[in-house]
Amino acid sequence: MVSSSMNKLLNFLTLIWFLWLCACVSNPSQDNQSNQWETIFNGRDLDGWTAKFYHHDLGDNYANTFRVIDSSIVVSYDDYTEFGERYGHLFYKQPFSSFHLKFEYRFTDQWMEEAPHFTYRNSGVMFHSQDPRTILKEQNWPISVEYQMLADAEDGEPRPTGNMCSPGTEVFYQGKMDPRHCISSSSETFPWDQWIKSDLIVYGDSLVIHLVNGDTVLIYNRPQIGGEIVQGFDPEIKVDGTPLTSGYIGLQAEGQGVAFRNLRIRDLE
Repeated sequence: MVSSSMNKLLNFLTLIWFLWLCACVSNPSQDNQSNQWETIFNGRDLDGWTAKFYHHDLGDNYANTFRVIDSSIVVSYDDYTEFGERYGHLFYKQPFSSFHLKFEYRFTDQWMEEAPHFTYRNSGVMFHSQDPRTILKEQNWPISVEYQMLADAEDGEPRPTGNMCSPGTEVFYQGKMDPRHCISSSSETFPWDQWIKSDLIVYGDSLVIHLVNGDTVLIYNRPQIGGEIVQGFDPEIKVDGTPLTSGYIGLQAEGQGVAFRNLRIRDLE
């Protein structure tokens, strides 16, 4: 009974805090002050971004996977002969702790069929990631938290977007540690070729909020290192139970073509 009461209290306090934060981040007078927002992609080149692929050294943008097309960062497999498990991420140059990230994305019709089936119309934005310089050559994914993006797979099944996935990490959801690798959001299912507006609001290791097209679709807290999924990591980096208070932002490439544009961030420190 005590545990149940504490969980209810925690959920109530989290809700109150969330409502207060929503009032802050949606304040029009703040949004109109352009000096509070930083554009982290210039629309011309990948200046400030560094690629890291499974089986490759840091900085090797294999086969020009990440490229700029029509003012968007595009994940393209035009120059591939085989996928070869080349899970990749494009990291921004600096870490963040408390921030509000805005971006838009849409999928392309390109998918590497030899990639795992789960990668179909699936991509993501990693945050609170380990420093890319600490990711080993044979490490498949960065230890991080993921804002996962999905689209309609034309199979009649719901495919919400703005979900949470946790490679090498764990989060608390609804007052308790959630053992699932991915937690689905409450968003609707969108067509693969539609531009989706996404917001990621993070307060250190205290609170994380996912928005899709302006609607809040997922809330969780206390991200920390733990769990499985990631392989080939440096054991000195993966210390389970360590709170994730800050880290790097990375755009994902795991076999599905996708485009990102209008990436902006506001430091909430």
